[in-house]
Amino acid sequence: MDSATAAAAEEEGREKPPVIYTMENKPIVTCAGDQNLFTSLYPILSQQLPREPMEWRRSYGRAPKMIHLESNFVQFKEELLPKEGNKALLTFPFLHIYWTECCDTEVYKTTVKDDITKWQNVLKAHSSVDWLIVVVESDAKKKNKTNILPRTSIVDKIRNDFCNKQSDRCVVLSDPLKDSSRSQESWNAFLTKLRTLLLMSFTKNLGKFEDDMRTLREKRTEPGWSFCEYFMVQEELAFVFEMLQQFEDALVQYDELDALFSQYVVNFGAGDGANWLTFFCQPVRSWNGLILRKPIDMEKRELIQNQEATLLDLRSYLFSRQCTLLIFLQRPWEVSQRALELLHNCVQELKLLEVSVPPGALDCWVFLSCLEVLQRIEGCCDRAQIDANVSHTVGLWSYATEKLKSLGYLCGLVSEKGPNSEDLNRTVDLLAGLGAERPETANASQSPYKKLKEALSSVEAFEKHYLELSHATIEMYTNIGRIRSAKLVGKDLAEFYMRKKSPQKAEVYLQGALKTYLAEGWALLVTHTRKQLAECQKHLGQIENYLQTSSLLAGDNHLTEGERKSFCQEILDFAHQRAENQGQKVILPMHTFAQLKTLHFDPPNAVVHVGGKLSIELTLLSQMPISVQVDQIAIHVHFSVEKNSYRKTAEWLTKHKTSNGVISFPNEVTGFPLSRNNLPALELYEMYERSPSDNSLNTAGIICKNVHMLLRRQESSSSLDMPSGVTLEDGAHVLKCNNLILEPGINKIAFNTQVKEPGTYTLRQLCTSVGKVQFVLLHIYPIVQYDVYSQEPQLKVEPMTDSLLAGIPQKVKFTVTTGHYAMKNGDTLQLSNADAMPVLYHPESKAVIYSNTREKISESSLRIQSSEKITSISLPVAPAYHVIEFELEVMYLPSATESAAEKENTTNKEVHRKNKEKQKQDNCMATVDQKVTIDCPWSIYSTIIALTFCIPFNAKHSLLSAGKRKYVQVCVQNLSELCFQLSDNRLKNSADCKDLQLVPLNPESQQVIYSKQSIFFVWELKWTKELPLSLQCLFSVSFCPATSEEQSFTLKPFTYKFQVENFFTLYRVKTEIFPPLGAEYCKTGSLCSLEVSITRLVDLSEVDRDEALTESDGYCTTKLMYEVVDNSSNWAVCGKSSGVISMPVAARATHKVHMEVMPLFAGYLPFPDVRLFKYLPHHSAHSTQLDADSWIENDNLSVDKNVDDQADSSSIRSRGSLHSAASGEHKGLPMPRLQSFSPGQVFNCSTGMQILVIPSKDDHVLEVNIT
Repeated sequence: MDSATAAAAEEEGREKPPVIYTMENKPIVTCAGDQNLFTSLYPILSQQLPREPMEWRRSYGRAPKMIHLESNFVQFKEELLPKEGNKALLTFPFLHIYWTECCDTEVYKTTVKDDITKWQNVLKAHSSVDWLIVVVESDAKKKNKTNILPRTSIVDKIRNDFCNKQSDRCVVLSDPLKDSSRSQESWNAFLTKLRTLLLMSFTKNLGKFEDDMRTLREKRTEPGWSFCEYFMVQEELAFVFEMLQQFEDALVQYDELDALFSQYVVNFGAGDGANWLTFFCQPVRSWNGLILRKPIDMEKRELIQNQEATLLDLRSYLFSRQCTLLIFLQRPWEVSQRALELLHNCVQELKLLEVSVPPGALDCWVFLSCLEVLQRIEGCCDRAQIDANVSHTVGLWSYATEKLKSLGYLCGLVSEKGPNSEDLNRTVDLLAGLGAERPETANASQSPYKKLKEALSSVEAFEKHYLELSHATIEMYTNIGRIRSAKLVGKDLAEFYMRKKSPQKAEVYLQGALKTYLAEGWALLVTHTRKQLAECQKHLGQIENYLQTSSLLAGDNHLTEGERKSFCQEILDFAHQRAENQGQKVILPMHTFAQLKTLHFDPPNAVVHVGGKLSIELTLLSQMPISVQVDQIAIHVHFSVEKNSYRKTAEWLTKHKTSNGVISFPNEVTGFPLSRNNLPALELYEMYERSPSDNSLNTAGIICKNVHMLLRRQESSSSLDMPSGVTLEDGAHVLKCNNLILEPGINKIAFNTQVKEPGTYTLRQLCTSVGKVQFVLLHIYPIVQYDVYSQEPQLKVEPMTDSLLAGIPQKVKFTVTTGHYAMKNGDTLQLSNADAMPVLYHPESKAVIYSNTREKISESSLRIQSSEKITSISLPVAPAYHVIEFELEVMYLPSATESAAEKENTTNKEVHRKNKEKQKQDNCMATVDQKVTIDCPWSIYSTIIALTFCIPFNAKHSLLSAGKRKYVQVCVQNLSELCFQLSDNRLKNSADCKDLQLVPLNPESQQVIYSKQSIFFVWELKWTKELPLSLQCLFSVSFCPATSEEQSFTLKPFTYKFQVENFFTLYRVKTEIFPPLGAEYCKTGSLCSLEVSITRLVDLSEVDRDEALTESDGYCTTKLMYEVVDNSSNWAVCGKSSGVISMPVAARATHKVHMEVMPLFAGYLPFPDVRLFKYLPHHSAHSTQLDADSWIENDNLSVDKNVDDQADSSSIRSRGSLHSAASGEHKGLPMPRLQSFSPGQVFNCSTGMQILVIPSKDDHVLEVNIT
């Protein structure tokens, strides 16, 4: 209570906001009336009031909060009441309580009532409406006074006199000092009322205060507005929130002040400045850093209140308040984050406001502030927490290290000779700006003030503190994985060591930083670090490393032209020095000097023969800024002879080589490995694996097709920036180009070679020699190869068309590949003559000579000489590895006696049958292979060439009958794509039988047979005497291409030899169908009569003498089997459809068979087919002969088929009754056999006949069969 009274007196005396020395204040509640009564109740009241939380609902939709209320109860005085315009909330009494225990009416009227009236008048005079009257009831006083009124009478009087409309402002507290339930209930009701009134007062007064504060903030654009005055007002609100332990809300107030001030500074930098900012633009005279060790820095607060604070003072005080609240909120790591932002922002704000700052003063302030924040955090956290949250504090360590380094450079503590007098004076001025050490850190041995003062005291002390900070910062960065930042600090440390003349220590940090920058592709950082590394290597005497770094810098476009030229000159000066050991060379990577862009082969396919010339043109991009005299550029080539590679031909190599001859090399940034940014894009493709049985999906996946590019091993920085075992391959195959000048940019260098050894040559390395320095490209990638082949001479004979046709001249191309053999005068090709394939010679035939690249070289006439056995072709003179081509005409002459029968006898019968069936199915031409033996001048062995000729024609014959008259028909089919003209067709009997006459029925004029068409020729057979059973016939026809001109030679005619057997007519079969009796026409569904008449036309002949013939007393009979078959299903045969008859072997013998048939359809129906067979019984000694009808009923017959291909109808199958083979069910029984007649032996008179069938009258569905 005394502190609050003193604060009130100070406010009244000076008319200024009170000075707050502690933040342990509580909301003030005044107490009037009986002070002794309140004093007795105060301990219980102060203890019970904060015990229960209350929900505080605030305006503007802010979330409600639960708070514990505490109060500072003071004696009521009029001086404590706020005056008009006073914005202080900490000394504001939120509630006024009047205490009384009066229970006597007279006492109430004489003293208490007047006292309450005076109390309320004072409150009304100051517009205070937050009050409460407490009446305390005591049983002890009731016992002492018997004439007192009931308690309710006093309470009612007070309520009537003072609480007419606010009866709840008067409460009763019964026996508060007793421990009873009645007393406890009374206390609970009183405390609830007290908390409620306090919250209502807080809400009302804070709301009014916030409205006034907003009104003041909205006037910030007016000329007289002051940020410092507004600062004090909003800080008052923050104090109240802090007093209520609402630290988050208090922090928000300071954050808003921070943001408002920052915005004004930014606007000032943009030209829109406020007048009050000029107070903060005064020069900086003190830089003692942040003060975080006490809750409120009252000195700086007074400076702000008096508008005398500098920018650093305002920022320091504002951050100290934020730091205190963040510590209360247990967020110390946010303190470090905000501190780092504050320090960087202050540096920028001083520049924006153009504040005058002595050199080094800001560095001192930042250094002290960083250490102060770190020590403040260490004071509220244990070591385990600090180690686990290094990532939050390492930025402050790094910033402190950087500022200490700047101070060392400024004060001459890093120079080789130490600080001079000017540096010492500057140091004294900086230490004077720090002022005296604060009392709270005077006893600390490691305070920021002592550390800075010690570090600036001497060179050794500075080095000690700077190295400690640097190593600690690097270790922290490394532990949390911020390698890039660690390398940056290490780079500063390397610069320090270079200043201290310790390059061996600096190199380690520079190499580490360079490795990181190269891996991540930081071009500017790489350039700057390389410059430092070059200086370090020069001091250390590392000649090779220095030259390599210099070459990288000479080609670095981030440097100026002058810097690049100076580094390039360093290399050239060393390269032209005279060395004691002339054989010593310095080998450096090529990419630092020049880049290989493209490589061009001539010939483009990079394939040459032994002794051939090959040209290689390189495109080099020189990285040097000036022209460089190059002693030699050499390509080291690796020679290999793979297995069987000497057998590769030019044709094979050409198919497997690229045709353009240009190979491009990937662009590489100078001095950079293949980093993540330069990797090619992923080429991903879907992959499915299916089951081979049911094509179902087994597995699905993704495959990367350019994995060889993505997984290439990256060259480490050591291989890029220091030579590590760079060696040249020793080999006999080296392509050289001497005395060149490489200009900056693109250069083209040509290499020519003539190789005499076949094999594969791989370009491995590229070496550029400049004096004592050699720049080497260790691996040429992608792989570049050229092939040298040695080819054997070859002869190739191939037709000029798709197929060679027999019988007509055909062109054949001869191709002679000379290979390593050179054709001399007199070299010839000797062909062995074949009678079936003569070589046709034309005097105008020429031979053409080509190079290996198909360029025409020359043309000469072809000389051909023929003898009885040999055809000699003179070859023109041609060098090695050339091609000679010429064309000749050949003609295949098939043998005159060649026939189908002879072919069948000379070849396997089964194979010939299959080939014949295949030709019939595919309609393909028959082929004949003709082999030719050729003797070549380059070999002692003969070469056998097989030419396949196709027979353009296919011929077949058939025998036609008209009763006893016989005709032979020959069908000629053109299977080729050409059209031919046929003439002079003939058919002769080979036996030259005079009793036989072949009468032609063909036109005598020439006929044209087109492609894939046929022509038929027919002759009638006439004879005067009995002829033999077999006739040998020879068909011939002359042909020539229809579009060809007159030939100088005669073509051999096409011949076809065939045989005709059993061509005499033995039986005539006639079929008749009769309608039912009394009907004129056959009707569907009605039975009709079928009569089959079989008539023998000739007497006994040699053909009839077989197993079926039976002779008895000169009377001969034979057994025949007939079968009625309707394949078109027009008739239904009723009863037996087949049977066996005994036929007399005599002319005009006739046998008739009757059966019934039923027409199934209406219309003109063809007659059923009637087939006739010879019935050959099976003779067995162990079985009894069965009758014919039994065999037919058993449905098992054995049929002997004629081997003739035209007897396709010999297999007998009646409608569901007959089979062509024996069933296994009757195994062991005697099986009769059927034998078909030869074509022409049976003549069917009814073939092609039809009969009219009319539908029945009761049919509703009419079916008509039209044939």
